[in-house]
Amino acid sequence: MTDAPPGIGPDFAWLPDLALRPLGGAVIWANDESFAEKENLIKPAPASFQPASFGHKGQVYDGWETRRRREPGRDQAIVRLGVPGVIRGIVVDTAWFKANYPPEVSVEAIEFDDYRRAEDFAADSGWETIVGRAKVNGDSRNAFELSVEKRWTHVRLTMYPDGGVARLRVHGEPRPDRRFVGIGPLDLAALENGGLVLDCSNRFYSSPQNLIFPGLARTMGDGWETARRRDDANDWVRIRLAGPGVVRLAEIDTSYFVFNCPGAAALTGRRPDGGWVELLPRADLLPDTRHRFQVDAKDVVCEARLDIYPDGGLSRLRLFGELA
Repeated sequence: MTDAPPGIGPDFAWLPDLALRPLGGAVIWANDESFAEKENLIKPAPASFQPASFGHKGQVYDGWETRRRREPGRDQAIVRLGVPGVIRGIVVDTAWFKANYPPEVSVEAIEFDDYRRAEDFAADSGWETIVGRAKVNGDSRNAFELSVEKRWTHVRLTMYPDGGVARLRVHGEPRPDRRFVGIGPLDLAALENGGLVLDCSNRFYSSPQNLIFPGLARTMGDGWETARRRDDANDWVRIRLAGPGVVRLAEIDTSYFVFNCPGAAALTGRRPDGGWVELLPRADLLPDTRHRFQVDAKDVVCEARLDIYPDGGLSRLRLFGELA
Protein backbone atom coordinates (compact mmCIF):
# COMPACT_ATOMS: atom_id res chain seq x y z
CA MET A 1 0.00 0.00 0.00
CA THR A 2 1.22 3.51 -0.68
CA ASP A 3 1.68 6.08 2.06
CA ALA A 4 -1.55 6.39 4.00
CA PRO A 5 -3.02 9.74 5.08
CA PRO A 6 -1.91 10.91 8.52
CA GLY A 7 -3.50 8.92 11.31
CA ILE A 8 -4.62 5.98 9.19
CA GLY A 9 -1.63 3.66 9.62
CA PRO A 10 -0.94 0.50 7.65
CA ASP A 11 -4.24 -1.26 8.36
CA PHE A 12 -6.39 -0.65 5.26
CA ALA A 13 -9.46 -1.99 7.09
CA TRP A 14 -9.56 1.37 8.93
CA LEU A 15 -10.73 2.90 5.65
CA PRO A 16 -14.42 2.79 4.73
CA ASP A 17 -15.84 -0.13 2.79
CA LEU A 18 -16.82 1.60 -0.45
CA ALA A 19 -19.08 -1.28 -1.54
CA LEU A 20 -21.44 -1.25 1.45
CA ARG A 21 -25.16 -1.23 0.78
CA PRO A 22 -25.73 1.73 3.17
CA LEU A 23 -23.37 3.76 0.95
CA GLY A 24 -25.43 2.90 -2.13
CA GLY A 25 -23.46 -0.15 -3.24
CA ALA A 26 -25.22 -2.86 -5.23
CA VAL A 27 -24.44 -6.31 -6.61
CA ILE A 28 -25.69 -5.69 -10.12
CA TRP A 29 -24.91 -9.02 -11.81
CA ALA A 30 -23.88 -12.62 -11.19
CA ASN A 31 -23.77 -15.53 -13.59
CA ASP A 32 -25.15 -17.87 -10.92
CA GLU A 33 -26.69 -17.64 -7.44
CA SER A 34 -28.33 -21.04 -7.18
CA PHE A 35 -27.87 -21.57 -3.43
CA ALA A 36 -27.55 -18.07 -1.92
CA GLU A 37 -28.23 -14.56 -3.23
CA LYS A 38 -25.48 -12.31 -4.56
CA GLU A 39 -26.85 -9.32 -2.59
CA ASN A 40 -25.53 -10.83 0.65
CA LEU A 41 -21.96 -9.96 -0.41
CA ILE A 42 -22.28 -6.32 0.63
CA LYS A 43 -24.37 -6.49 3.78
CA PRO A 44 -22.81 -4.31 6.49
CA ALA A 45 -23.08 -6.87 9.30
CA PRO A 46 -20.75 -9.87 9.60
CA ALA A 47 -22.11 -13.10 8.14
CA SER A 48 -24.19 -15.26 10.48
CA PHE A 49 -24.95 -18.96 10.49
CA GLN A 50 -27.58 -21.20 12.03
CA PRO A 51 -26.96 -24.96 11.76
CA ALA A 52 -29.61 -27.18 10.25
CA SER A 53 -31.60 -24.24 8.85
CA PHE A 54 -32.73 -25.72 5.55
CA GLY A 55 -34.73 -23.96 2.86
CA HIS A 56 -35.98 -25.26 -0.46
CA LYS A 57 -32.43 -24.87 -1.87
CA GLY A 58 -30.67 -26.59 1.03
CA GLN A 59 -28.75 -25.18 4.01
CA VAL A 60 -29.32 -21.42 4.25
CA TYR A 61 -26.06 -19.43 3.93
CA ASP A 62 -25.57 -15.73 4.61
CA GLY A 63 -23.47 -15.10 1.53
CA TRP A 64 -23.26 -15.72 -2.22
CA GLU A 65 -23.16 -19.40 -3.20
CA THR A 66 -23.26 -20.97 -6.66
CA ARG A 67 -24.07 -24.51 -7.80
CA ARG A 68 -21.49 -27.29 -8.06
CA ARG A 69 -19.95 -27.11 -11.52
CA ARG A 70 -19.87 -30.26 -13.62
CA GLU A 71 -18.11 -28.55 -16.51
CA PRO A 72 -15.10 -26.21 -16.87
CA GLY A 73 -15.72 -22.59 -16.02
CA ARG A 74 -15.85 -19.98 -13.26
CA ASP A 75 -18.46 -17.94 -11.41
CA GLN A 76 -18.53 -14.14 -11.24
CA ALA A 77 -20.38 -11.30 -9.53
CA ILE A 78 -20.15 -7.56 -10.25
CA VAL A 79 -20.46 -4.96 -7.48
CA ARG A 80 -21.14 -1.29 -8.15
CA LEU A 81 -19.36 0.71 -5.47
CA GLY A 82 -21.62 2.97 -3.46
CA VAL A 83 -18.80 5.53 -3.45
CA PRO A 84 -16.22 5.33 -6.27
CA GLY A 85 -12.63 5.62 -5.17
CA VAL A 86 -9.06 4.36 -4.92
CA ILE A 87 -9.06 0.82 -3.52
CA ARG A 88 -6.45 0.19 -0.81
CA GLY A 89 -7.47 -3.34 0.15
CA ILE A 90 -9.87 -6.18 -0.60
CA VAL A 91 -11.20 -8.74 1.87
CA VAL A 92 -12.80 -11.91 0.50
CA ASP A 93 -14.57 -13.26 3.58
CA THR A 94 -15.53 -16.95 3.41
CA ALA A 95 -17.06 -17.03 6.91
CA TRP A 96 -19.01 -20.26 7.56
CA PHE A 97 -18.12 -21.68 4.14
CA LYS A 98 -15.98 -24.62 5.27
CA ALA A 99 -16.42 -27.33 2.65
CA ASN A 100 -17.98 -25.25 -0.10
CA TYR A 101 -15.67 -22.22 -0.50
CA PRO A 102 -13.83 -21.50 -3.78
CA PRO A 103 -10.21 -22.74 -3.84
CA GLU A 104 -9.12 -19.59 -5.70
CA VAL A 105 -10.43 -16.10 -6.45
CA SER A 106 -9.47 -12.99 -8.39
CA VAL A 107 -10.77 -9.42 -8.44
CA GLU A 108 -10.96 -6.97 -11.33
CA ALA A 109 -12.05 -3.33 -11.44
CA ILE A 110 -13.30 -0.79 -13.95
CA GLU A 111 -14.37 2.88 -14.04
CA PHE A 112 -17.69 3.94 -15.55
CA ASP A 113 -19.57 7.12 -14.65
CA ASP A 114 -22.43 6.59 -17.07
CA TYR A 115 -25.46 4.35 -16.75
CA ARG A 116 -25.62 1.06 -18.62
CA ARG A 117 -27.09 -2.38 -18.22
CA ALA A 118 -25.31 -4.93 -16.07
CA GLU A 119 -24.93 -7.25 -19.05
CA ASP A 120 -22.90 -4.55 -20.82
CA PHE A 121 -20.55 -4.30 -17.84
CA ALA A 122 -20.00 -8.03 -17.80
CA ALA A 123 -19.03 -8.10 -21.48
CA ASP A 124 -16.81 -5.00 -21.45
CA SER A 125 -13.13 -5.54 -22.27
CA GLY A 126 -11.86 -2.73 -20.01
CA TRP A 127 -11.64 -4.69 -16.76
CA GLU A 128 -8.23 -4.52 -15.05
CA THR A 129 -6.96 -7.13 -12.60
CA ILE A 130 -6.30 -5.71 -9.13
CA VAL A 131 -6.05 -9.05 -7.28
CA GLY A 132 -4.53 -11.81 -9.38
CA ARG A 133 -5.78 -15.37 -9.13
CA ALA A 134 -4.96 -16.41 -5.56
CA LYS A 135 -5.68 -19.26 -3.17
CA VAL A 136 -8.10 -18.57 -0.33
CA ASN A 137 -8.99 -20.39 2.87
CA GLY A 138 -12.43 -21.42 4.03
CA ASP A 139 -14.16 -19.74 6.97
CA SER A 140 -11.53 -16.96 6.86
CA ARG A 141 -10.99 -13.28 6.10
CA ASN A 142 -8.68 -13.41 3.08
CA ALA A 143 -7.08 -9.96 2.82
CA PHE A 144 -5.30 -8.44 -0.19
CA GLU A 145 -3.47 -5.11 0.06
CA LEU A 146 -3.37 -2.93 -3.08
CA SER A 147 -1.25 -0.07 -4.36
CA VAL A 148 -2.97 0.89 -7.64
CA GLU A 149 -3.53 4.65 -7.77
CA LYS A 150 -6.65 4.61 -9.93
CA ARG A 151 -10.27 5.53 -9.41
CA TRP A 152 -12.75 2.67 -9.76
CA THR A 153 -16.55 2.49 -9.83
CA HIS A 154 -17.13 -1.29 -10.10
CA VAL A 155 -15.38 -4.49 -9.05
CA ARG A 156 -15.80 -8.04 -10.33
CA LEU A 157 -15.20 -11.04 -8.07
CA THR A 158 -14.36 -14.34 -9.78
CA MET A 159 -14.46 -17.73 -8.05
CA TYR A 160 -12.55 -20.70 -9.49
CA PRO A 161 -14.49 -22.81 -10.21
CA ASP A 162 -17.51 -22.31 -7.89
CA GLY A 163 -18.51 -22.14 -4.23
CA GLY A 164 -19.48 -19.56 -1.68
CA VAL A 165 -18.23 -16.20 -0.36
CA ALA A 166 -19.91 -14.54 2.61
CA ARG A 167 -18.80 -10.91 2.21
CA LEU A 168 -16.72 -8.81 -0.17
CA ARG A 169 -15.13 -5.78 1.50
CA VAL A 170 -13.63 -3.04 -0.69
CA HIS A 171 -11.72 -0.62 1.54
CA GLY A 172 -10.46 2.62 0.04
CA GLU A 173 -10.52 6.39 -0.27
CA PRO A 174 -13.43 8.16 -1.98
CA ARG A 175 -12.97 9.93 -5.33
CA PRO A 176 -16.26 11.58 -6.37
CA ASP A 177 -17.35 12.44 -9.89
CA ARG A 178 -15.91 15.94 -10.14
CA ARG A 179 -18.59 16.99 -12.64
CA PHE A 180 -21.06 17.28 -9.77
CA VAL A 181 -18.79 18.86 -7.17
CA GLY A 182 -19.22 22.60 -6.72
CA ILE A 183 -22.76 22.83 -8.07
CA GLY A 184 -24.50 24.63 -5.21
CA PRO A 185 -23.94 24.09 -1.45
CA LEU A 186 -21.91 21.00 -0.66
CA ASP A 187 -21.45 18.80 2.41
CA LEU A 188 -17.67 19.17 2.61
CA ALA A 189 -17.36 16.31 5.10
CA ALA A 190 -19.44 13.70 3.24
CA LEU A 191 -17.71 10.50 2.22
CA GLU A 192 -19.47 10.49 -1.16
CA ASN A 193 -18.06 13.98 -1.88
CA GLY A 194 -14.48 12.99 -1.01
CA GLY A 195 -14.41 13.48 2.75
CA LEU A 196 -12.52 10.95 4.87
CA VAL A 197 -12.01 10.35 8.59
CA LEU A 198 -8.25 10.50 9.20
CA ASP A 199 -8.03 9.79 12.90
CA CYS A 200 -9.97 9.64 16.15
CA SER A 201 -9.37 9.25 19.85
CA ASN A 202 -11.44 6.10 20.32
CA ARG A 203 -13.59 3.72 18.24
CA PHE A 204 -14.47 1.09 20.80
CA TYR A 205 -18.11 0.58 19.82
CA SER A 206 -18.27 1.68 16.18
CA SER A 207 -16.29 3.28 13.38
CA PRO A 208 -16.05 7.07 13.10
CA GLN A 209 -16.33 6.66 9.31
CA ASN A 210 -20.07 6.21 9.95
CA LEU A 211 -20.31 9.91 10.81
CA ILE A 212 -19.93 10.92 7.16
CA PHE A 213 -22.06 8.20 5.55
CA PRO A 214 -25.00 9.35 3.40
CA GLY A 215 -28.55 9.52 4.71
CA LEU A 216 -29.88 9.45 8.23
CA ALA A 217 -28.79 6.86 10.77
CA ARG A 218 -31.32 4.09 11.33
CA THR A 219 -30.03 2.84 14.69
CA MET A 220 -27.47 3.79 17.31
CA GLY A 221 -25.11 1.29 15.69
CA ASP A 222 -25.02 3.40 12.51
CA GLY A 223 -23.05 6.15 14.23
CA TRP A 224 -19.77 6.61 16.11
CA GLU A 225 -19.62 5.74 19.81
CA THR A 226 -16.63 5.83 22.16
CA ALA A 227 -15.89 4.04 25.41
CA ARG A 228 -16.69 5.74 28.73
CA ARG A 229 -13.82 7.99 29.76
CA ARG A 230 -12.44 7.78 33.29
CA ASP A 231 -10.08 10.75 33.02
CA ASP A 232 -10.27 14.51 32.43
CA ALA A 233 -9.68 14.41 28.66
CA ASN A 234 -12.23 14.29 25.83
CA ASP A 235 -12.81 12.38 22.61
CA TRP A 236 -12.33 13.77 19.11
CA VAL A 237 -12.37 12.92 15.41
CA ARG A 238 -10.43 14.51 12.52
CA ILE A 239 -11.81 14.67 8.99
CA ARG A 240 -10.21 15.50 5.65
CA LEU A 241 -12.71 17.61 3.73
CA ALA A 242 -13.69 17.08 0.09
CA GLY A 243 -11.38 20.01 -0.71
CA PRO A 244 -10.37 23.38 0.71
CA GLY A 245 -13.55 25.33 1.35
CA VAL A 246 -15.56 27.64 3.58
CA VAL A 247 -17.94 26.00 6.07
CA ARG A 248 -21.26 27.84 6.45
CA LEU A 249 -23.39 25.40 8.44
CA ALA A 250 -22.60 22.53 10.80
CA GLU A 251 -25.07 19.78 11.63
CA ILE A 252 -24.27 17.57 14.64
CA ASP A 253 -26.76 14.73 14.87
CA THR A 254 -27.22 12.74 18.10
CA SER A 255 -30.21 10.72 16.82
CA TYR A 256 -30.72 7.44 18.74
CA PHE A 257 -28.11 8.44 21.34
CA VAL A 258 -30.41 9.06 24.30
CA PHE A 259 -28.44 8.29 27.46
CA ASN A 260 -24.96 8.31 25.90
CA CYS A 261 -24.76 11.42 23.75
CA PRO A 262 -21.94 13.90 24.45
CA GLY A 263 -22.70 16.76 26.78
CA ALA A 264 -21.15 19.28 24.39
CA ALA A 265 -19.16 19.63 21.17
CA ALA A 266 -16.81 22.08 19.44
CA LEU A 267 -15.44 22.37 15.89
CA THR A 268 -12.12 23.67 14.60
CA GLY A 269 -10.78 23.82 11.06
CA ARG A 270 -7.26 23.47 9.68
CA ARG A 271 -6.23 26.02 7.07
CA PRO A 272 -4.05 25.00 4.09
CA ASP A 273 -1.11 26.77 5.77
CA GLY A 274 -1.42 24.43 8.79
CA GLY A 275 -3.00 26.87 11.20
CA TRP A 276 -6.22 26.11 13.06
CA VAL A 277 -9.31 28.32 13.35
CA GLU A 278 -12.43 28.03 15.47
CA LEU A 279 -15.53 27.07 13.50
CA LEU A 280 -17.93 26.40 16.36
CA PRO A 281 -17.26 27.26 19.99
CA ARG A 282 -18.14 24.66 22.60
CA ALA A 283 -21.92 24.17 22.49
CA ASP A 284 -24.22 22.03 24.60
CA LEU A 285 -25.86 19.05 22.91
CA LEU A 286 -29.22 17.38 23.52
CA PRO A 287 -29.95 13.65 23.25
CA ASP A 288 -31.57 12.25 20.09
CA THR A 289 -31.47 15.61 18.28
CA ARG A 290 -30.26 17.00 14.94
CA HIS A 291 -28.47 20.22 15.94
CA ARG A 292 -27.77 22.89 13.31
CA PHE A 293 -25.25 25.66 13.95
CA GLN A 294 -24.40 28.61 11.73
CA VAL A 295 -20.65 29.01 11.19
CA ASP A 296 -19.39 32.60 10.96
CA ALA A 297 -15.71 31.88 10.23
CA LYS A 298 -14.63 33.02 6.75
CA ASP A 299 -11.39 31.04 6.64
CA VAL A 300 -10.76 28.43 3.97
CA VAL A 301 -10.14 25.08 5.69
CA CYS A 302 -9.09 21.66 4.38
CA GLU A 303 -9.65 19.60 7.55
CA ALA A 304 -12.05 19.69 10.46
CA ARG A 305 -11.75 18.43 14.01
CA LEU A 306 -14.80 17.68 16.11
CA ASP A 307 -14.28 17.53 19.88
CA ILE A 308 -16.97 15.95 22.04
CA TYR A 309 -17.12 16.39 25.82
CA PRO A 310 -16.33 14.14 27.44
CA ASP A 311 -17.31 11.04 25.41
CA GLY A 312 -20.37 9.36 23.92
CA GLY A 313 -21.86 8.91 20.48
CA LEU A 314 -23.02 10.80 17.41
CA SER A 315 -25.00 9.66 14.38
CA ARG A 316 -23.84 12.10 11.69
CA LEU A 317 -21.70 15.17 11.11
CA ARG A 318 -22.49 17.50 8.19
CA LEU A 319 -20.39 20.52 7.22
CA PHE A 320 -22.18 22.46 4.50
CA GLY A 321 -20.33 25.11 2.51
CA GLU A 322 -18.55 25.91 -0.74
CA LEU A 323 -15.28 24.78 -2.22
CA ALA A 324 -12.69 27.55 -2.47
